[in-house]
Amino acid sequence: MTTMTIGIDKLEVGMFVLKIAEQKAGTVHIKTRGRVTSQAIIDELKRKGVKRVVIDTDAVLKTAPPEVEPELANDELIDVPLSEELVRAERLYQKGLDIQANLYDSVYKDKPFDESIPQEFARALVSSLNRNPDALLLLSRIREKDTYLLEHSLNVGILSANFSRFLGLSEDEVATAAYTGMLHDLGKIKVPDHILHKPGKLTADEMEVMKKHVTYGVDFLTDMKLDSQLIRVVGEHHERLDGLGYPAQKSADEISFFGRLLAITDMYDALTADRCYKAGMPSQKVLKILLQDSEAKLDKELLQQFIKCMGIYPMGSLVALSNQKIAMVMKQNPTQPTRPVVKVIYTQVGNHYITPKDIDLSKDNKVSIEKSIVASEYNLDINRFFNQSISL
Repeated sequence: MTTMTIGIDKLEVGMFVLKIAEQKAGTVHIKTRGRVTSQAIIDELKRKGVKRVVIDTDAVLKTAPPEVEPELANDELIDVPLSEELVRAERLYQKGLDIQANLYDSVYKDKPFDESIPQEFARALVSSLNRNPDALLLLSRIREKDTYLLEHSLNVGILSANFSRFLGLSEDEVATAAYTGMLHDLGKIKVPDHILHKPGKLTADEMEVMKKHVTYGVDFLTDMKLDSQLIRVVGEHHERLDGLGYPAQKSADEISFFGRLLAITDMYDALTADRCYKAGMPSQKVLKILLQDSEAKLDKELLQQFIKCMGIYPMGSLVALSNQKIAMVMKQNPTQPTRPVVKVIYTQVGNHYITPKDIDLSKDNKVSIEKSIVASEYNLDINRFFNQSISL
C-alpha cells in the first residue's frame, strides 16, 4: 500500500481515504476508512474543517464507483404492487451486480474496498423486500450462466435477507444477513479458473484448493479490519454440524446462528442455479437434498423455517400443469400453498410459447400443478420471456 497526504482541495471522488491528517480543531481519526463516493462527502469534510487527509494511492479508481440510488421517502410502505416494485428492483439488482463485480475486483487486486457502498446497498435491498419481497425473489431466478459468481453472491444476499425478515429479525440484522451473503464467496476469485469453472467433479487435490476460498476471503476481510462477527459468519458458510465441514471443522454450537443460516441459503442457491456446464435443479428436489443434509450437516429447525419461507413452489419457479402447459409461479397462496398464482407461458401441445396469462390456482379447480421443472427440460428461454412479458 502506498500512501500520500494531500490537501482537502485536492481530494477527488474515487480516492480512498485512510484517515484525516489535519483538522482545524486538531488531528482526529475517522471512524471508518473508505472511498469518496460523491462530491457531497468532500464538501462535508470541508465544512467540518478538515485540511489534509491520508489516501491510499494504489486504491484510486479511474472512474467513479457505483452509487446506490437514493431510496424514496416511502421506504416503510409495504404491499407495493409487484409491477411497481419490479421497476425499482431491476435497477437495484443491476446495481448490485456492479457492486459485486467491484468487490471481487478488490479481492483479486488485494485492494481494500469502501465498505459503505455494499452496506448502503444491503439496506436498499431490505427496503425493496419490505415493499414487496416478490420482486427481488423473482429477479433472483432470472440468471445468466456466464455470470454465476456475481449472481450467486447477490442472490444469496437476497435469500438471506428475505429469510431473516421471515424469522422476524431486526432491520439491522436483516441488512447484515444481506451483506454477509454478498461477501461470503469473495475468496473464490483467488481460486484458479481451471478449478473454479471445471465442468465436472473435482479431484481430491482440486477440492482442497477450492476449499481455500473461505480462508482467502476471511484473510482479506480481516486485513480490511471489518467487523469480527461478520467475518466469523463468512468463515462458517461451509462448516457443518457434524464437524466435517471446512475450514475449521467447527461443530454444533461452535457455529453461529447466522453461519447456519448462510449455509442453507448458499446451498439452496448453488443447487438451483444454472451453470455453463450443468442445469440447476427444481426447488423441490433441492429442498429434499437439504432435508437429507439436515440430519447431520445443517440446522434442521432452521431449515424447516426456510422451507416455510420459500414455499412449496417458490416465487419465479417453473411448474408443469395438469393441462399440459408450463407456468411461472408469480404469487404464493399462504392458505393453499400447493395452489399459487401462476403465469402460463408455454404449451407442451405443439411445444411453443403462448400468450402469457395469469391463473389463480386457488380459484381454478380444473387445473393443478403436476411437478416442478427447470427451463432446460423444455429448452425455454426464461430471460427472454421475463424481459418481454414481466419486466416493465
